[in-house]
Amino acid sequence: MNDAWPETVNGWELAREGHIENYRKRLANRVTVTAAWENETGRGRIEAHTEPPGSGRILTGSRKDFRDKEAFWTAATCVLEMAANLPSLEWGTSPAPTALAGTVAGMVEAEPGTSGHPEAELTFTLTDGHTVTLCMTDEQAFDLSNAISRLDHHVWSEEREDDEDEDDEFEEVDADVEDVPDVEEVHSGPDTGHDLVTVLDDRFGVTEDDLLAHVDWSALIVVGEPAVSSLIDRGDELTAAVAPRWYPVVADRPGERWVVLKRTGLRYHGE
Repeated sequence: MNDAWPETVNGWELAREGHIENYRKRLANRVTVTAAWENETGRGRIEAHTEPPGSGRILTGSRKDFRDKEAFWTAATCVLEMAANLPSLEWGTSPAPTALAGTVAGMVEAEPGTSGHPEAELTFTLTDGHTVTLCMTDEQAFDLSNAISRLDHHVWSEEREDDEDEDDEFEEVDADVEDVPDVEEVHSGPDTGHDLVTVLDDRFGVTEDDLLAHVDWSALIVVGEPAVSSLIDRGDELTAAVAPRWYPVVADRPGERWVVLKRTGLRYHGE
């Protein structure tokens, strides 16, 4: 087989030899992941090795028997993710492009993935004209949301507080102070998505294992039993606990039900 690799499938280079499909993905850290699938036998092989091919050191490999091609691709993804997180091994040269870095222009586009699995596609347009699309699993998207929320709390929120303090310096104090109303009984529901997660855990016993979240935190979704049934049975209590910024609805999905907690004024795409 020559080195033409004439096709590309889901970001992998592909070259066919009869009933054998050969895949290759070269990474910027000078690691190459190769995968071969035999259509007739249902066998495959996945390896991560350093460049150059043939003489580079093999870093890891997979088993050869898979129950189907989906299992083969699951193993290939696992090997690829492991290889992508390795430091640069500086062995030979790799034609893979270096990582892009730049300032994001405008808004980040966030859309559901198209692979058939729960994932998110984030598209960034950089000021130099490059467009980068990242495909992330639901767990990665959830972790990203958590990380950005922590940044918001520890970095940008301090700047907002400083701006508010400056505004307070210019406010005039009214000499005639009215009686302050009693607000001890006023209920203030959760504000951010993370506040909502805390309320669900503390008051309803719903943990993060039962939760899915939209990338932009426009909705938090409770899945699985007994968490869903428990929240439905305590619907009035749940509604009161999360108001006024969130409100729950029940979504009927194929073979299951979800409780979707939505931001006030936003529509959930599954309705």
